[in-house]
Amino acid sequence: MTIKRIGIVGYGHLGKYLTDAVLERPDFDLAFVWNRSISALEGNIEGRFICRELEDIGQFSPDLIVEVAHPVISEKYGPHFLQVADYLVGSPTALASQNVENSLREAATNHGLYIPAGAFWGGEDILKMADRGTLKALKVTMKKHPSCFKLEGSLKAQNESIEGTDPSVLYEGPVRDLCPLAPNNVNTMAAAAMAAHNLGFDGVTGCLISDPKLTDWHIVEVDVTGPEVGGKNFNVKTVRHNPAAPGAVTGTATYASFLSSMVRAGGRGAGVHLC
Repeated sequence: MTIKRIGIVGYGHLGKYLTDAVLERPDFDLAFVWNRSISALEGNIEGRFICRELEDIGQFSPDLIVEVAHPVISEKYGPHFLQVADYLVGSPTALASQNVENSLREAATNHGLYIPAGAFWGGEDILKMADRGTLKALKVTMKKHPSCFKLEGSLKAQNESIEGTDPSVLYEGPVRDLCPLAPNNVNTMAAAAMAAHNLGFDGVTGCLISDPKLTDWHIVEVDVTGPEVGGKNFNVKTVRHNPAAPGAVTGTATYASFLSSMVRAGGRGAGVHLC
């Protein structure tokens, strides 16, 4: 059995979940854990696993580095990570910046850049369509309770002003413009834009809906349009209900999904991979 050494960047709810999973699984070894606040690690993580400076990750000899902290990590450290190991981007909204996407693609020459599918159902099939050039349109709609959004700028004010129980469309348009306004909420859309590479962040449509009635679920709809046959377009639409309490940015099923992505990540060589 091949044992994969995992480095975790970020020790919030998801980072802690993944760290515990690594420590429990016989096919993983924990290489390191980094967190912006070191005090969150002390007393919870053995000192030998604590990384204090991300520039020093090479000293821990990881096979796979997993970011679950903040999109800015990929911008600042992504190319460095890829010099050391395979890199799983847990905040793919960072890639909405063309400069960041370009820098990571250029750096993924010896190790692989991995994009977790997360709540993006059917990603492998959509990737195949993009590879063949048969993917004509893709729309991802996310519906959540207002308290489940962590938004910036005009979207934050719009969400906070919602009254009553009717759903409100906060945004509908290119995923590229949405990612900076909702960096913690639309990683699924960013993964979709990477899988649908023939459309990209400008061609994939994102729709964000704030619904006060959604007290138990996060809902993700993926609407795929393919080639025209006999005057009609191929179409697939999926609807995913992810259990989530009010205030939860991440639905409960996403934790297990991300762990599955981490298990699948690594070892595929250079380039960009969906997992």
